[in-house]
Amino acid sequence: MKLLAFDTSNQALSVALMEDDQLVADLSLTVKKNHSISLMPTIDFLMAQAGWKPSDLDRIAVAQGPGSYTGLRVAVATAKTLAYTLNIDLVGVSSLLALTDLDEEGLVVPLIDARRNNVYAGFYLEGHSVTKERHSSLSDVLAFVKEYPNVTFVGEVEAFQSQIKDTIPWAKLVPSLPSARLIARVGRALPAADVDAFIPDYLKRVEAEETWLKTHQDTDPGDYVKRV
Repeated sequence: MKLLAFDTSNQALSVALMEDDQLVADLSLTVKKNHSISLMPTIDFLMAQAGWKPSDLDRIAVAQGPGSYTGLRVAVATAKTLAYTLNIDLVGVSSLLALTDLDEEGLVVPLIDARRNNVYAGFYLEGHSVTKERHSSLSDVLAFVKEYPNVTFVGEVEAFQSQIKDTIPWAKLVPSLPSARLIARVGRALPAADVDAFIPDYLKRVEAEETWLKTHQDTDPGDYVKRV
């Protein structure tokens, strides 16, 4: 199986190629540029270096969210277009899981800054999620994990360092970037998604939806898009 994996859910862009269980090539860009401009040239570059043609691909694995709304739309739209055009499998992998490509024991808690002291957070023990990923205040996340004797926070941790250490002084903080390598490894074993129904996993409503719902509380939130 030849697989293309990529992540544009945050500031860094990460792309990887994998054949069966072997990493063929990977590249990460940490410059803060528009992923909609740089994603396809990066994919083209890696494919050329590997000597692959688009028709060689069997599967696309993409970071499905949470993260930047714009970044997720770029990634998902690109992944769906490639999968549909090439008639190949598409799978989605958590953007939070993509931050955990580290050799750390105990509970690993990937964080993505969601502004106003809120975060997107995951909770992984030996690579397996112990509870649902969430969008919540940092204080709620700390209250949940403080009973664990061995905790490592990864991802976008710099802005929260003092708060984490004040509440959980024994916690480790390891800043990390998304890993398309991990997305590829996880994506190999997942069942293929329905390309037409595939959408980003934002974990929270977009701001426009929240604003609309403030004046439409008598309606069904799940029917928001249809009603608009």
